[in-house]
Amino acid sequence: MANDQSLTANARALAGRVALDTSGPAAIPRRNGEPVFEEPWQSRIFGLAVVLCEQGYFEWNEFRERLIAEIAAADAQAAGAVSGERRNDYYEHFLAALEHLLVDKGICATTEIAQKIKMEQADKPS
Repeated sequence: MANDQSLTANARALAGRVALDTSGPAAIPRRNGEPVFEEPWQSRIFGLAVVLCEQGYFEWNEFRERLIAEIAAADAQAAGAVSGERRNDYYEHFLAALEHLLVDKGICATTEIAQKIKMEQADKPS
């Protein structure tokens, strides 16, 4: 019971940090103050990152720093892209940052990620 309360408190604290991060490169896309997910995989990957953080696999700021670095690297490669174009790729960067963090921390291997992606793509209707 105490562990459940601790996880609930952690979830509230994390939700508060994410909610307060409304500007800057790591801020999630929003419409009318609410997070925007254009495709189901985007909300799933966001939820996965939140759950892994809540369970102590990494700190949210640690992930946030990875996300900022991922976006900065992409922006440097596409210096001619306008900011709206980058926002369209936000969740691609989010996913890449999460993948790199999980691999670097030894939580999973790149081969496991590749297999999961392949399975997900096979489940998509053509």
